[in-house]
Amino acid sequence: MVQSKRFAINTKLILLCSLFLLSVLSIMVGVKDIDFFHPTLNDMHVIFISRFPRLISIIVAGCSVSITGLIMQTITRNKFVSPTIAGTTDWARLGILFAMLFFSGSSSIVRMLSAFVTCLLGSYLFIRLLMKIRVKNEVLIPLIGLMLGNVVNAIATYFAYRYDLVQNMSSWLQGSFSLILKGRYELLYIGIPFLVMGYFYADKFTIAGMGKDFSQNLGLNHNRIINLGLAVVSMITAVVTVTVGGLPFLDLVIPNIISMIKGDNLKNSLLDTALMGANFVLLCDIIGRLIIYPYEIPIGMMISIIGSTIFLWMILRRKKNEN
Repeated sequence: MVQSKRFAINTKLILLCSLFLLSVLSIMVGVKDIDFFHPTLNDMHVIFISRFPRLISIIVAGCSVSITGLIMQTITRNKFVSPTIAGTTDWARLGILFAMLFFSGSSSIVRMLSAFVTCLLGSYLFIRLLMKIRVKNEVLIPLIGLMLGNVVNAIATYFAYRYDLVQNMSSWLQGSFSLILKGRYELLYIGIPFLVMGYFYADKFTIAGMGKDFSQNLGLNHNRIINLGLAVVSMITAVVTVTVGGLPFLDLVIPNIISMIKGDNLKNSLLDTALMGANFVLLCDIIGRLIIYPYEIPIGMMISIIGSTIFLWMILRRKKNEN
């Protein structure tokens, strides 16, 4: 017990130290050379207008998206489910498209609210489908989410072509921090209260994930907790999609890595998942900015490449352990 507690502390300490080092490196990397020992007024302007907001948005987005995957996996009791796999991000893009069609010139707040409503409806539909079908094979559950997400994506693409909004829609398909500046990322702060809510309800999410009968025997309103979890996931997904764009595989890979290290208790692994997600996004962002310097590769593409590689390794490792 003492060793496991010490290991948990060491894990958090390692993640915090690596986050600090990557944060310093992220501020230092950029097209404009900055003398950090004798910064000029122009250097300070670049740091506080561009690089520092980018760093904050990366950390908040990495923490938020990773935790949504952890909550989704706990609720569905399936390690292959995440908001990306369940089609939640596709519903967010559909909501953004509706806001652009019916509220032309709408602000980011309006687009976020529209995306939240569609995300919540889509997530609820996904959960209801799982309850109706009652699939026992854990691989088929994410396939249902992928098929549902592809249908929603096809509908969004049709309306985008119909109303000449394809270029606008493409910006929501690929995540990027290149346009993050002071005054254009603060919307991410809306997701922080929902992260706090996810922490306080972590134990209840864990109990709800064990089934309706088990939850009711412990005096827990199963449907209310599930709906609350879906609301947290939907709001965070909507905020990140509107502000940054899609970050594929992040909500799938990071919770699985932490689960391999610390187990399946949501409350015990919540902070580690958030820190690991922030570290992972920061690392991918720095690599994407250095590979073809002074240009940069979008963060969505970097996460897709690295995340899919890690996920394939996890699947092969799991099969090897089963054999």
